[in-house]
Amino acid sequence: MKLYPLQFEPILKERIWGGTKLKTYLNKPISSNITGESWEISTVENDVSIVANGFYKGKSINELINEFPDEILGTKAYKKFGKQFPLLFKYLDAREDLSIQLHPNDELAKKRHNSFGKTEMWYVMQADENARLIVGFKEKSTPEEYLKHLNNKTIVDILDTKKVKQGDVFFLETGTIHAIGAGIVVAEIQQTSDVTYRVYDFDRVDANGNTRELHIDLALEAINYETVDAQKYYSKNENLSNTIVDCRYFTTNFIPLNGAVKVNKNQNSFTVYMCVDGSFELKINTEIFYYQKGDTVLIPAALTNFELSGSASILEIYIS
Repeated sequence: MKLYPLQFEPILKERIWGGTKLKTYLNKPISSNITGESWEISTVENDVSIVANGFYKGKSINELINEFPDEILGTKAYKKFGKQFPLLFKYLDAREDLSIQLHPNDELAKKRHNSFGKTEMWYVMQADENARLIVGFKEKSTPEEYLKHLNNKTIVDILDTKKVKQGDVFFLETGTIHAIGAGIVVAEIQQTSDVTYRVYDFDRVDANGNTRELHIDLALEAINYETVDAQKYYSKNENLSNTIVDCRYFTTNFIPLNGAVKVNKNQNSFTVYMCVDGSFELKINTEIFYYQKGDTVLIPAALTNFELSGSASILEIYIS
């Protein structure tokens, strides 16, 4: 295999709540004023990422994994997940509030949808003044109380809201009821899944006057009615990998890069870098690759020695 850092064509998604910040803030090639998501690396059915650079330009990530599973995924990740790329990487722009929603765990998702569950995390890249997220219940709830408030359209009254700023991180285990609020751009890392149970959408209609589908019955069994402690606090030691989240599905570190750092990896897992601020270079032997805010790059597991340099805030993600 020809080894080099892989970038992919962004898969852009129009959403009723989307805006234009993916273009103005992250330089994505959007053509609509309601673009809500840029899927950076995906193997979700019908949304499979295509390589945008280098020797493999035009090939899908699935083709490369099928041909070079150990080299791309890494020996440990391949053993754990097979040839299924286990993660989905996105940037989201919420011009309006997203729906109140949740995601099922692995067992329910497998039984109902033949899918992974959807454990995920958000890194807040930009937040307007007073922007907020909804994460979990204010106090322990029950299916009966939840349904009563849902039917009365007072569900927000029993949910926990968090005012957010740039750099805040939230880790959402499956079953956690949540919503990204208006005025927020996030980097999202999640299991490879597109299964969402939408339970309340503020009675919105689209341009044709249609409401979006709700999944109230499916959600009842999937919800975690306990309170959650979703916000993650982490160190920001310069030129080091500071752990934010370390779970069974992925590890995410924060690298405040200022200067040059040599990176030495084993071949256990691929590494993904999401540039959430600034810009940096990645040097392999004599080759140099350039990245800026909004870029996402997949380092094949067989690429073990390289150097990062520049002034940037970087999310580093791999399977541990």
